[in-house]
Amino acid sequence: MSSFFWLEFDFLIRLLIASLFGGLVGLERDIHGRDAGLRTHLLVSLGAGVFMVLSEVVATTSAKPGSFSDPTRIAAQIVTGIGFLGAGVIIKAGVNVRGLTTAASLWTSAGIGMAAGGGYYVISAFTTALALGGLILLKRFERTYAKDYYRNLTVTTSVDVAPSEIATLIQRKHLTVLNRDIEKNYENDTVISRFSLRLHDKGLPDDLFEGIIQSLEASPLKLKKVKWSYL
Repeated sequence: MSSFFWLEFDFLIRLLIASLFGGLVGLERDIHGRDAGLRTHLLVSLGAGVFMVLSEVVATTSAKPGSFSDPTRIAAQIVTGIGFLGAGVIIKAGVNVRGLTTAASLWTSAGIGMAAGGGYYVISAFTTALALGGLILLKRFERTYAKDYYRNLTVTTSVDVAPSEIATLIQRKHLTVLNRDIEKNYENDTVISRFSLRLHDKGLPDDLFEGIIQSLEASPLKLKKVKWSYL
């Protein structure tokens, strides 16, 4: 009876640790306003831990004498099942994809729960530390080096405005015009100039793009419409 009690107690400790470590990863996502946050990550890690515990229990208690029960059969389905949950937090808007980091953190939380559920506390704790380090520290590190940002700029003007005038106004350091498309409509007296832009800089690119719009608005060009979109 005593050994059974301590075995059950060990299983409860495993689930508690799985919940704690998974919740820590989810807390970071929650702070950054992600839909899959504290509760989701905690439940994913806890659920993975439960399946690992059940795998061990089923393999050791239900196997018939002389037969072999594979303790990894239940646990192996966790990796497959978590894929459906991760796909639910990935959002595609045009050519842009959001939620990949959160999906990866859910997948990692499942691994943390599996490690804790299997009784590998050091592996579970170390993985949690690495995950949090990657989410928190690397985000700050990413701001220290320049990256490429892509945008589409569409400017609608009167037909007497040359697209080259717009191209001159939007010129900036580290800004490259990748492609330019011009559409003239003489019936409506409009010219639609579309620019595919690449900015290689560090920090937030929105300030520079706002500066471009202000330059266009301050110019004598007869603007009718200005539109930004992601490339």
